[in-house]
Amino acid sequence: MRAGPRGRALLGAAAAATATVLLTVSGAPLLAGPWARPAAPESPRDADAPLSLEVLSSRPDTVMGDTVLVRVVPSPSVPAADVRLDAGGADATPALRTVRLADGAPALEGLVSGLPRGETVLTARAPGDAGSAREGAAPVTARVTVTAHPLTGPVFSGPHQEPFVCDTERFELHGGGTLGPPLDPDCSAPTVVRHMYRTAEGAWAPMADPDRVPDDAARTTTSTGHRVPYTVRVETGTVNRSVYETALLYTPGGPDPDPWQPPRGWNRRLVYTFGGGCAGGWYVQGARTAGVLDHGMLSQGYAVASASLNVFGNNCNDLLAAETAAAVVQRFSLTHGAPDLTLGWGSSGGAYQAHQIGDNQPGLLDGLLVSHSFPDVAFSVVPTATDALLLHEYAREHPGALSREEQRAVSGFGRWDAIGKLAGEADRVDPAGVCPDRMPERVRHHPETNPGGARCELYAHTGNVYGTDPATGLPRRPLDNVGVQYGLGALLDGTIDADQFLHLNEHVGGLDADGRVVDGRTEADPGATVAAYRTGRLLNGGGGLADIPVVDHRAYEDDVPGGSIHMRFHSFSLRERLLAANGTADNHVMLVERGGRGGFSSSAPVAGRALAELDAWASGVRERAAADPARPAIDHVRAARPEWLADSCWVGDPARRVVAEQLPLTAGRGDVCADAYPVHASPRLVAGAPLALDVVACRLVPFDAAEHPADLTPGQAERAARVFADGVCDWSAPGRGQQGLAGTWLRF
Repeated sequence: MRAGPRGRALLGAAAAATATVLLTVSGAPLLAGPWARPAAPESPRDADAPLSLEVLSSRPDTVMGDTVLVRVVPSPSVPAADVRLDAGGADATPALRTVRLADGAPALEGLVSGLPRGETVLTARAPGDAGSAREGAAPVTARVTVTAHPLTGPVFSGPHQEPFVCDTERFELHGGGTLGPPLDPDCSAPTVVRHMYRTAEGAWAPMADPDRVPDDAARTTTSTGHRVPYTVRVETGTVNRSVYETALLYTPGGPDPDPWQPPRGWNRRLVYTFGGGCAGGWYVQGARTAGVLDHGMLSQGYAVASASLNVFGNNCNDLLAAETAAAVVQRFSLTHGAPDLTLGWGSSGGAYQAHQIGDNQPGLLDGLLVSHSFPDVAFSVVPTATDALLLHEYAREHPGALSREEQRAVSGFGRWDAIGKLAGEADRVDPAGVCPDRMPERVRHHPETNPGGARCELYAHTGNVYGTDPATGLPRRPLDNVGVQYGLGALLDGTIDADQFLHLNEHVGGLDADGRVVDGRTEADPGATVAAYRTGRLLNGGGGLADIPVVDHRAYEDDVPGGSIHMRFHSFSLRERLLAANGTADNHVMLVERGGRGGFSSSAPVAGRALAELDAWASGVRERAAADPARPAIDHVRAARPEWLADSCWVGDPARRVVAEQLPLTAGRGDVCADAYPVHASPRLVAGAPLALDVVACRLVPFDAAEHPADLTPGQAERAARVFADGVCDWSAPGRGQQGLAGTWLRF
């Protein structure tokens, strides 16, 4: 078998047939469960219909609580006053008010409250058109079925995780105090509104009188040109067992918030901030969000929202993060009106969330600006970290087998000390590795004293997706290194010799169920592997992410002393997944600069400019789509992309911008960006894996010395056949169980 690049066609007939077999024989209960059924599609407005009815505050089937914001649009021949709205048999017409749409057309909007748990049919009725208004004419109707869920959830993420530690008493409010003790076992707390302002000296301060602009308050000019006092309304509350915060410019003395009287300073955009982390992000509500008092955003007129379960250091589960974000956007929309655009903003663990929510819950985010990005946590970070752990332990157990430079070459990292750094990140799969301090010791997993306790690791935390092995009671794991030829690239370029290569692969081992290094390789659970692909836990890129702008900012860290998890190749991995899924990555832009130049801040020169440009890009996409809805979405994305948003790097001091046709991977070819910010690799990439890093468990073929790319002596070939008795990876073929998405907005 010769190592080679894998083609873009990942989902051919052979892969589909294999997936069907795995679905049949895996035995994982979840594979026959409801996650394989997409949620009911949203009911978009039909511009040609005589009457349309839509829910503005959320998808109709993901309502959290008992209230929805609806819009009824009659045809020009139907008087708005003649429209009636029914909610499950109750007259909801009094909730409606007349509004004017952006194109001047009359419509009706209202907050329909008191919805019972479960499904309710909303029905809008009006007389027929003017020509059929005679007696006996059939009325026109429009219907939408809404499904109401508890405010505390769940909606689509599956059963609540237990145990769960409330943090409302630890959550500090802007202006002082906390949310106080939880009101129920689901960690609910009262909603609190505070008013803050920006002083002329550039500091945040609480407003002593929320009805009067402080004398020392600054003023700001928004992106829409409005000059307003720099005073901010901050709302803090709980939804979906998470603490949320929203903030937007709000001038004292104005009308109380409602969906029809937006504050003059709000530019009708919402930025949703996602926080980083992962290890330790389980079993807690969290005592912080990713932050909403963001000067660079608020000063421009953006509203900002976030939630404690959208910080991966509190909750390392993108599915629960998506459900929480949907709930918070709904709460914001019911108070202030549905935003024209919602933009995702996040770094590191925040980038995981933005990518996966954008792909798996399309429509929730209209554009992304991420930094220090990875495609996902479980299949970009975890294999890189666990491979580093194996290499680290190999070097410790076999001192002198590989020099530091040889170890670095096998790892693919830019620095040798990154091996130890990344090895520490493997605590994500150690059930006793990083448990939150607030989690009682008595409920925690311990391999000897409490093997049935709560496991502080990724796979248990994602148990609603992967399920549990009934034979062992352990979480199913989509983690595999069978057949991986560690150091193959270093062997082929002459950095290590064949004996070193064989010794490494003979002793590198794998991880047991408790994340401990053992002699045998790690084998993925087939059911969990299929679930990872089908549900989008392994980011596919062909869902909603195919059609929205994605701006990838990176403050370069491949060469920082001590090593860094935030390596640049992950940005290229995402681009490869977009190319594989869609045949294009024209919606993806990479911006890279030296770390320490302001970094990922909305007030920094590069990231701040990128936010404004992303806003223009997403706005342009929406305008073009409204004008020409039949045209493919990617065409609107291409046409609307601002000229400034091109693959670029900033080099030198002072930094100058360099724009490239496409940022290359390889340094030393005279390209300024590649030379200034070289792209390194990972142990799996050195072993021949595709740059997309989208293979959970590789396709295995028998070891064949005649086909191997390295020259081996007969004795070495015989030894290699023993070392790779289970076969070697054929990276030119789709992995075991590799397949496409089952759909988006899936239920678990």
